Amino acid sequence: MPISPNFTSVLSKDWEINFTQCTPTGYLKYTDLCNLLQLTAAAHSEVGGISFTDMQEFDQAWVLSRMRVEIKALPKWQDIVTVKTWINSLENSRSVRALEMYVNGEKIVGSETFWAVFNTKARRPEALALPFEHFELYPENRATEEGFSKININPEKESVFEKTVYLSDLDIVNHANNVKYLEWCLDHVNPKKILKQEVKSFEMNFLKELSLNDKVIIHESDNEEQTETTFSITKGEKTCFALELHWK
Repeated sequence: MPISPNFTSVLSKDWEINFTQCTPTGYLKYTDLCNLLQLTAAAHSEVGGISFTDMQEFDQAWVLSRMRVEIKALPKWQDIVTVKTWINSLENSRSVRALEMYVNGEKIVGSETFWAVFNTKARRPEALALPFEHFELYPENRATEEGFSKININPEKESVFEKTVYLSDLDIVNHANNVKYLEWCLDHVNPKKILKQEVKSFEMNFLKELSLNDKVIIHESDNEEQTETTFSITKGEKTCFALELHWK
């Protein structure tokens, strides 16, 4: 699609929280929070002419490599949330995008995301084939207090679950959707901590893609102060994903 006449380098989009996105307490699930952030990023790429459809002409797609989410509060059922997004940096095969979520004008979530251009046939990163100079960049305008980082995995981690990748786990790029990794791990957190909204922030590192019928192991470890929980997902000897949860 061509660049929209309504294109702006900073996009704000409203979403209504529906009941399918909520936990039994009526508040937004962490997985659906990530979905809303990514849907807003996708909407911005569409009006800017660098969407999945545009990129597929060159067998390319954006894939998420790292993500940090800082949470002040979660929205609840029927809330109207505004998600605002802009790009911090964009060059060659990678981009850093900022996202913020607001309710009634108050910022409740900030997120920093790191994206890579991925060739969906060669299954490897490569330089973006589309023009992007029309995007104004905002390198100093950060959405989070801390940036994303490389997650350190405790070698003493405990295996908690074995999982096979099913068709329902795959997305349009034909690999396990990034939110699925988060969902698999959160299923092994004490439900009370989730329902009481005790997650202060979390980071995710996406290291290797997973495909249909891949068999993986989910591992868990806590730091001594019990202020952080780290999950990792391995296929054979290789780590495919890491998640670090920071507790209130």
